Amino acid sequence: MNFLAHLYLSGQSEPIAVGNFIGDFVKGNQYNKYPKEIQNGVLLHREIDAFTDSHPEIREGRKRLWDPYRHYSGVIMDLFCDHFLAKQWESYHDDPLEVFARNMYALMDQNNAYLPQQARNMLPYMKNGNWLVSYGSVEGIDRALTGLSRRTSFRSGMENAANDLAADYTFFNSIFNKFFPDMIRFASTKNPYFT
Repeated sequence: MNFLAHLYLSGQSEPIAVGNFIGDFVKGNQYNKYPKEIQNGVLLHREIDAFTDSHPEIREGRKRLWDPYRHYSGVIMDLFCDHFLAKQWESYHDDPLEVFARNMYALMDQNNAYLPQQARNMLPYMKNGNWLVSYGSVEGIDRALTGLSRRTSFRSGMENAANDLAADYTFFNSIFNKFFPDMIRFASTKNPYFT
């Protein structure tokens, strides 16, 4: 799961959303320096990632992507899932995606003091590119994957992965549709603010 899904699965708790947003930037036990509810968001982020990585449908998708992308296949699947969540947003949330995204950007601005430097540096780009909304198009996923590819230490090939999404769209959509209801059930057992 990438930013959109993590924020969605935070439910109605703003501190959990902040923690879930910064989850990839907070390593080891560094989460202990945050207020309790933000800590809970970081820990929820980790549980969501572990559940996602172990889910048979996601593993099937990663298998399809393994040969060209190797260990980057998980990152790619995370973005593909955000794409399908954005495409089907009205089935999952009462607010339009544009409103949800605007609210999340504002929330992160309000909690800037809690964002690790890397997240703080990224946030203006995220807002200017309206990443959460842009995930709803294959072109938006292409931009996100190309940006990630530029930041990897080794050649990842991720800049080509949107072509795989377009070529196998029905396959990856089916994976998401089988996986995400399980993720929702899981998140509802871990986060009392998500219903």
